[in-house]
Amino acid sequence: ILGVRDVHADHAASHIGKAQGIVTCLRATPYHSTRQKVFLPMDICMLHGVSQEDFIRGKQEKNVRDVIYDVASQAHIHLEHVR
Repeated sequence: ILGVRDVHADHAASHIGKAQGIVTCLRATPYHSTRQKVFLPMDICMLHGVSQEDFIRGKQEKNVRDVIYDVASQAHIHLEHVR
């Protein structure tokens, strides 16, 4: 945007963008769940024994919170790469 041509800046911006996308997805999960949609990675959900229906029904059990934690941890990893 500012004419900066630096591979390190591009790499940092890429990780920041990924972290922001993950956080946006997490923040929108309650909204999407009320519309019968779940956009979280199914491999992580299956790892914790959580179904899409659990999110749609608004369950807040430990395994559902564990899914959210694992997805949020991925955003944190991207931020650590930026640092």
